[in-house]
Amino acid sequence: MVTVGFDLDMTLIDSRPGVAKAVDVAAAELGVEVRGVDVARHIGPPLDTLLADAGVPQERIAQMVARYRAAYPTVIPEVPALPGADAALAAVRRRGGRILVVTGKFAPLAQLHLDELGWRVDHLAGSVWATQKAGVLREQDARVYVGDHVGDMAGARAAGVTAVGVRTGPCSEAELRAAGADVVFDDLSEFPAWFAGFVS
Repeated sequence: MVTVGFDLDMTLIDSRPGVAKAVDVAAAELGVEVRGVDVARHIGPPLDTLLADAGVPQERIAQMVARYRAAYPTVIPEVPALPGADAALAAVRRRGGRILVVTGKFAPLAQLHLDELGWRVDHLAGSVWATQKAGVLREQDARVYVGDHVGDMAGARAAGVTAVGVRTGPCSEAELRAAGADVVFDDLSEFPAWFAGFVS
């Protein structure tokens, strides 16, 4: 049985419209000057890091995160699966494999996406980023980790698993490979054929 981990945002789902809208709602209600579209452009790290990088004052970040999380469930239906996501998950199941979702997203919000899209996974870990993901991957005996960000590749390398990059997020193929990707796909539609020949 092969266990495969997937990142969520910009790997399995295009969360940019939902993130942007929820940030805009929180910013408008709290009077914080930040644009959701600017935050969504850099999806990958945890929300507090994204907000800080976008210029939100440190003393306002906790308020923003709380209001964002309260608003976020309303945007779930606006967030689509990325090309090939369903096929990639199905490819793991066909081999009798286990599926992990290991994401920087707050786990209860990540679960809402899984429920909305009808995706059943064997383990969900949220609020973990970059090399923090390695602990989950090791604990769950993963053999592959798939992600769109250099932070995902760092997590895979730290866990000693095969690192699969997809160019559906903010990072280029060159950036993903420099961060340790063993293979890079344009999107997850290329994953099933590769996985069919993968030997752990």
